[in-house]
Amino acid sequence: MNGLARTVALDRPVDLRLTLGPVRRGRLDPTVRFAAHEAWRATRTPEGPATTRIVSAGANVTVRAWGPGAAWALEAAPALVGALDDRRPFVPRDRVVGDLHRRLGGLRLGRTGAVTEAIVPSILEQKVIGLEARRSYAALVRTLGEPAPGPLPGLMLPPSPAVLAHTPAHVFHRFGVERKRADAIRVAASYARRLEEAASLPLAEAYARLTALPGVGPWTAAEVAMVALGDPDAVSVGDYHLPHHVAFALAGEPRADDARMLELLEPYRGQRGRVVRLIMAGGPAPPRFGPRLPLNPIAAM
Repeated sequence: MNGLARTVALDRPVDLRLTLGPVRRGRLDPTVRFAAHEAWRATRTPEGPATTRIVSAGANVTVRAWGPGAAWALEAAPALVGALDDRRPFVPRDRVVGDLHRRLGGLRLGRTGAVTEAIVPSILEQKVIGLEARRSYAALVRTLGEPAPGPLPGLMLPPSPAVLAHTPAHVFHRFGVERKRADAIRVAASYARRLEEAASLPLAEAYARLTALPGVGPWTAAEVAMVALGDPDAVSVGDYHLPHHVAFALAGEPRADDARMLELLEPYRGQRGRVVRLIMAGGPAPPRFGPRLPLNPIAAM
C-alpha cells in the first residue's frame, strides 16, 4: 500500500465516525469513506492533493497518506483526529449531558484546517433540505472534482477553488443550486487564499473574516468553524432543527427557537459546540409534529 505513515498516540480511544462525522457531508459524499475502525479522506493541502487513511486501534491512530500533499496531511493528522482537543474546561452541568459525555467518550473535536473545503458544502446547505444539499454536493464533486491519489477506487478530491470560481452559474443549476448560492460559492472560492489564512487566526478574527464574505452569515460561519477550526463553542444559530434537539435534550421541550436554545446552552459558554455535538450524536430526538417537508427542486423555482 506504501505511502507515508505516522502514528498518533492519544490519551484515550477515539471514535472515528463520531469525530470525523461532520467532515463527511452525508453518505453520498465521495471525498470521505468510513469502514470498521478506519476512515479515508481526500483533501487539497497547501502542498497539493492528498489522501489519508486513518485507522484506530485503542488509543493509537495510524495515518497513512498519498499524493503531493501527503507530508502536509500527516503533519495535520493530530489536529484532524482531535489530539489537540482540550476537554479540561468542559464540565457537565446536568444529568443528560453528563451521561452523553460518558457514553460518547470517543467523540473528539477535530479540525481539518481546510476552510474553503468546509465553506462550499455549508453554503449548499443554506435554507434547503439536508438531503437535497448533500445530493448537490456529491454531484458537484463528481463533476468538477478529480480522482484522489492513493489506492482507494472512487474516492474523489473536492473541486479546486480555481475551478469553482470560474464555473458558470448554469453549471451549478444542473446540481440543483440556484444563482444566489452559486454566486456565494464562486466568491468564496475566489478568496480561497484569504479564507485559508483564517485557520491560523484567533477564532474571533476568523469568524470576522468568514462573515465578511457575501452570502456567509453566522450559521454558515459556525458550520465552517466546527469542521475546519475545531471551535468548541460553535453553535449554528438559524438552523431549523437544532433548537428543537437542544431544548428536548436539556429541558424536555419538544419545540424551541434560537433564543431558547442559546438560553439553555449559556451555562456551557465556551463549550456550547461540544454540547451540541454530544446531543446530536446521542441525545433523545424530539417528537415530530406533522409530515416532513417535501424535497423541492429549488433550482427550478
